Amino acid sequence: MNLSPAELALQKALQQNPITLTTQEEPRLLKLIARNLQPEQTEISTATFNKLLCIIRRKDWAKYLNKQVQKENKHWIQSEDIAWAVSFIHDPEPNEESLQNALEQALHTRLRQSGKNANDAFQTLYTDLLDSGKPIIGSKSLRLLAQDVALAFELSPADTEHFIEDIVYQEQKQQQKDHEIHQIARDRKKDEIKKQREWEDSLVSFKEIPALLHCSHKEVLRWIAENKIPVAQKIKKHGKDIWRFDPKEIKALRSQISNWRNDTPTKGNKSAFINLGDLNIKNKVLANVAAMDRYAGHFVTARSLKRRITIVTGPTNSGKSYTALKTMAESESGIALAPLRLLAHEFKEALAERAIAASLKTGEERQLIPHSKFLAATVEMCPMDNPVDVALIDEAQMLTDQDRGAAWTAAIMGVPARQVFVLGSPECIPIVKNIARLCDDPWEEISLERKSALQTASAPIRLNQLHAGDALIAFSRREVLDLRAILMQKGHRVAVIYGALSPEVRRAEAKRFNDGEAEILVATDAIGMGLNLSIKRVIFSTIYKFDGTNRRPLTSQEVKQIGGRAGRYGKHETGTVGLLAGAGDPDFIRRQLEAPPEILKDLRPLVQPDSDIVQLIANEINSNSLFGVLTRLKRAVLRPDDPNYRLAPMEETFAIASALEGVQGLELKDRWTYSVCPVDDRDNGIQRLTRWAADHAAGKEIAAPSTGKLPHPSNASRQELERAEKRHKRLVAWRWLSLRFPKIYPDLETAEKTTRELNDWIESVLRQQRRKAEL
Repeated sequence: MNLSPAELALQKALQQNPITLTTQEEPRLLKLIARNLQPEQTEISTATFNKLLCIIRRKDWAKYLNKQVQKENKHWIQSEDIAWAVSFIHDPEPNEESLQNALEQALHTRLRQSGKNANDAFQTLYTDLLDSGKPIIGSKSLRLLAQDVALAFELSPADTEHFIEDIVYQEQKQQQKDHEIHQIARDRKKDEIKKQREWEDSLVSFKEIPALLHCSHKEVLRWIAENKIPVAQKIKKHGKDIWRFDPKEIKALRSQISNWRNDTPTKGNKSAFINLGDLNIKNKVLANVAAMDRYAGHFVTARSLKRRITIVTGPTNSGKSYTALKTMAESESGIALAPLRLLAHEFKEALAERAIAASLKTGEERQLIPHSKFLAATVEMCPMDNPVDVALIDEAQMLTDQDRGAAWTAAIMGVPARQVFVLGSPECIPIVKNIARLCDDPWEEISLERKSALQTASAPIRLNQLHAGDALIAFSRREVLDLRAILMQKGHRVAVIYGALSPEVRRAEAKRFNDGEAEILVATDAIGMGLNLSIKRVIFSTIYKFDGTNRRPLTSQEVKQIGGRAGRYGKHETGTVGLLAGAGDPDFIRRQLEAPPEILKDLRPLVQPDSDIVQLIANEINSNSLFGVLTRLKRAVLRPDDPNYRLAPMEETFAIASALEGVQGLELKDRWTYSVCPVDDRDNGIQRLTRWAADHAAGKEIAAPSTGKLPHPSNASRQELERAEKRHKRLVAWRWLSLRFPKIYPDLETAEKTTRELNDWIESVLRQQRRKAEL
């Protein structure tokens, strides 16, 4: 029987090295030997044989170590620790002690990179564990973690014991504090729900009002229409609207009856607003105006102006922003509102190109230019007080977004500008017109056409057919990084953009792509808004998207918004939109691009309260509970079938408000500020925010989150990249709070420096173009 060179080499190696191979190992080892043999060579050295055998056995060693980690419940040991450990084992038959020692060495190396000292490393590691959803449960696991950190930093036995005991004591103290906060929150919520029910039970129907006020039914109807009699609750029962009233408030109005009878009835459709020019107006009336079913009346300055709304619509690359910015540049003052911090920066830069120095205001950033009459800001930061000539509000199709739509409603209704440009896709036209009606503002419409042609690919596109200028679209971070790895393996230079990246990193990756440093862009729908990208073709890797609840097909608006990024005007005459081979029906993209604008079933704009409204409602119900205020708002102020407005879901705000109920000593307005802080509960955001708030209430300063020591970008794993992104989120929340509570969150300068360093590290990791197995 003739043996192949690889088989001969293996036979000789086994004669020299008495090692037993499994039936699964032998064929894999033969393949590796064949790759390492030179032409006409039939034997390999013992060192090479051992090296190749280690390569095929490392997977089993990793499985063994992983089982041990799970058995010991050491959540802090990561898969990259195990991968690194087995990569340094060169004995093909290591014993259990050798494997454990290798893992211990790998772990200790990473722990030393996590902080400047043992305590710093422990805090960074522990926070990462909480954010990953793998908290340390029980003092035993906590002691083991502290012990590993102490060993990594080579503390003396005495210092190790002291370090471990201090960690356990501090954590037990924190858990006791968390438990107390939770208990107080639960009891207070019960009380607020009880108060709410008692109040609802005390309400009376319309029929009982005449007897309480000693007047006629006709007079009651007129005074309700004129906002003189407050409606406490509006519900729908058996298809009928039922209004209920607070008898205490009604009885308090008896002294005003004679004055009301002498008043001239309100004419026309002006009852929606009350003149707030008198600063001494009674709180009851203010609260009435603040009611969400008369939301437009809350924006006093905007209602005092003669505003005109111009709706500028068109597809991507139609020049909507250019049209509005040109008018703004010719005016004396203006506000440009963007959906993202990155786009606010772009508006600031666009105004600078027109010789206008504009200030900048975002949730976590302020760049104020003295005496400037122009501002670039994110939508949530829209100023509502000082009138300007022109305002620009971009991406108005976001009005229907459940999470942020209310911010667009507030901006369009409340921006104090005489000329308001509302920019968006054609789908937004009906709801913007409805907002103009609710504000009693005249409007006009400008429709723009795309400046460069857009076509669909004639056939599905394969991965090996991608070339420079292509943008491949996926809908999760994992898919983006998987596609990046595949394309780099094929020799492509790749840039990536996805939601977890900061605006600075997104911009850097966009620049790499635009400058040709990266040939292909792999991105999520994060490219749908903003970022000037020189894309020739947009290729969807899937036609489905998980929207947080369900996995569903892409909407026509999503395909248009993302696909419209192809064919940047002035760069490419024609843009192409296609589908990756095997991703679904090839005609799906064409049908969605050609589909008419989606018809909105509900044109009521989303609304939510602001700090003033929260305080007014609190005054009315005599409560300092944010949970109680929001519960009253949801159950009594704005009914689900209100003809004009929809209350935004506000699930996260409710969740934070509920958690903060247990924090004592924090004023209502501060609780509200915390409740709208940008956090992600998937990363333990609410618990962390509650702990910060508790320290705030106690008057303690809160140090900025640390990034720890970061490994060299070329050695970073996917897990380390994800941890860095989560650390960036913590810094974003801290900086956001620092701008609002500078005494409690001091040293913003250091936090900003840390953020820049983290951004630079993440961008350096993404620049690495050699493929790592785990990345």
